[in-house]
Amino acid sequence: MGYGLILTSDGTYTLYSKEFKQNYHSQKEGALNESLSKHIIPALTYHKEKKELNILDICFGLGYNTLATLYYIKQNNLDIKVNIFSPEFDKELLLSLKDFNYPDEFKEFKNIIDILSNEFKYQDDKFNIEIFNGDARKYLNSLKKIDIVYQDAFSSDVNRLLWTQEYFKEIKSVLNDDAIITTYSIATPIRLSIYNNDLTIYEYKPENSNRITIALNKKEIHEGANYKYIDMELKQQRNKTARALKDKD
Repeated sequence: MGYGLILTSDGTYTLYSKEFKQNYHSQKEGALNESLSKHIIPALTYHKEKKELNILDICFGLGYNTLATLYYIKQNNLDIKVNIFSPEFDKELLLSLKDFNYPDEFKEFKNIIDILSNEFKYQDDKFNIEIFNGDARKYLNSLKKIDIVYQDAFSSDVNRLLWTQEYFKEIKSVLNDDAIITTYSIATPIRLSIYNNDLTIYEYKPENSNRITIALNKKEIHEGANYKYIDMELKQQRNKTARALKDKD
């Protein structure tokens, strides 16, 4: 495969994928800032009362979402255990992570990074991390009772099968009743792919990044800070051509 090292606006590094022709993170928003703002903070704030969380990190990539989860828990002295499950098809990338130039915020996790890069799993009394080297959709069949999904795959333009209605049906099947999905995509076809699986759609504005989509696995309207309920039925009435993405169109 092939990668190019990219310095982002918050001083942290990401990679450019020559295969997918996309960066792993937004250069403008910053790699670490993007992970914290768009995924970790909204998800862990939503589940702040829970003492143990099962997290599905789609896909592992450079591991920023997983490592930023550990960082946020440590920084805020949260009394919580997390089990993180993450598919990643790129074995070459995983094996190289021990040598990646991670931010200083992740220095205390260097041992964890090395073990994950070599063995694809790590466990201690607070953190249990499993990386599956293979097809994300096949991996979903082995999971259950997920509280949080970081939906952070390459965009649907180049990685369609991780954004379709059928894919989110598989996601839905492994969710707990009070689960939350976070994703950078605000596109209507993506939101419809999620919504058509009986999930409730919100727009969420983090303090330090662009708007994101949040989906909740419950019907009652959530009134949390920064949440804006999106009426997908009304959107479809106003836009008759709007369609969810499908595996086969």
